[in-house]
Amino acid sequence: MDLTQAIAEVKDPAELASLASAVAAQLAGAVFAASTEGQLLEAAEVLERANRRFDGANSALLAEISDRGAYRKAGFLSVHAFLAGGLRLGDGEARRRRIATEGIARLSNLQGETLAPVFPATAEAVADGAIGADHVVEIDAVMRKIPAAVDGATRAGAEAQLAEVARDLTPAGVRAAGFRLLAHLDPEGALTDERDRQRLRGFGLGGQDQRLMSKVRGYLTPQLRARLEVTLESWAKPGMNNPADPASPRGAAEAADPATLAAAAERDDRSIGQRQHDALLALLEAEQALRPGVGRALSSELVITVTDRELAEQAGVALTATGTRVPVGELVELAADATPHLAVFSHATGQPLYLGRGSRLANKPQRLMLFARDRGCTAHHCNAPFARTEAHHFPDWADGGPTDVDHLGAACGRHNRSVGKNVGEWETQLVIDGPARGRVAWRPRTPGRRAAWRVNQTHHAELLPIQGPHAPPEPEDSRIEAHLEHLLGA
Repeated sequence: MDLTQAIAEVKDPAELASLASAVAAQLAGAVFAASTEGQLLEAAEVLERANRRFDGANSALLAEISDRGAYRKAGFLSVHAFLAGGLRLGDGEARRRRIATEGIARLSNLQGETLAPVFPATAEAVADGAIGADHVVEIDAVMRKIPAAVDGATRAGAEAQLAEVARDLTPAGVRAAGFRLLAHLDPEGALTDERDRQRLRGFGLGGQDQRLMSKVRGYLTPQLRARLEVTLESWAKPGMNNPADPASPRGAAEAADPATLAAAAERDDRSIGQRQHDALLALLEAEQALRPGVGRALSSELVITVTDRELAEQAGVALTATGTRVPVGELVELAADATPHLAVFSHATGQPLYLGRGSRLANKPQRLMLFARDRGCTAHHCNAPFARTEAHHFPDWADGGPTDVDHLGAACGRHNRSVGKNVGEWETQLVIDGPARGRVAWRPRTPGRRAAWRVNQTHHAELLPIQGPHAPPEPEDSRIEAHLEHLLGA
């Protein structure tokens, strides 16, 4: 029996995965120096075909994990969270694999029926090792842009054509071919209708770069564009809302004194893009000034946390509840304009003051202190900013948990609902000793064993490196009382 036949005899997917790992390890240690150039090139092609087939195998495996909700047993709320955090792929690669799976895997519907791949020709090309997940992502992007009015047969033909050309093109080449295909299907945009516009609409802020600057991405509907243009025409006129000119009129141009505006326009050397940026900033400042400061939620107010050392030295970066980083040098000016809530706590310990309350809902002072301590969702690897979190009780309020700062932690809605007593759910505690003392720790309830406690470092990068948290004792342990006495004494 040759090697191919021996492998064919292995039917268990887990055994095949172990075999593939062993082959990869052996191949990683192989010496290619004795191979001819032709053998090297052939090996590169064979390996690439194998990698592309592995993309298909990964999609089939991920589909089964998704259909059966297996990711919950590892303590994750979604397939994406399992890929990004559990397998440590990050959001970008997790999204890539998820898109590939949705396109080429055999997923199940709500009735439990196994469906054919959404892109059958693409799935076949992946199985052949002719294309990989990067090609699938580009095909998916093109297919999403085909107008809803195009009939099913034409859409199927377009997918088959894209899969065929992908066998000979790079992913970038597939994108270019897709542009030509879309132009052929709807050369004048006549088929695009309101369904397509509503499906494509969106607006988002990209992450901050090293300069703390952010890119904006999105698609605006005609209605939003029209309203935005009218507003910018007024608020972004030359001379209006210029932060570098104290005499520049603020607000809408129609309310400004004509002579003052004309003089400010003479001094205005900003580009159109800069004027529009400043207009949006002024518009948001005006909106926030009119909003009443009521309610418990911090997501609608400007809240900033900064250490006492950073504030004294006017150096470093402050953090807002929505996750934006603000240079401390700009903090004083921002505070003067927006009168934000400013939580200052010790740089040395990071310990917030104790602010216990005996009601079910955390009040505003408690939320402020939770922001100062947690900065965002405390669940492992969750990057949700504080503005999208809730005050999570441990123990749960229904189980007698008090609404005290040392029994509360910030948790996004999904993670807050993931806490429970069943396998696949999470449990939480406050760490009482070690480097992570005073932080909220999470661990999944896994069958047959106790997982390690995990502290989320996503919102506390300045504290790295840090040791893993010590498991807290049971609630009746006397050290809990000693810890509470320490907090109250502080």
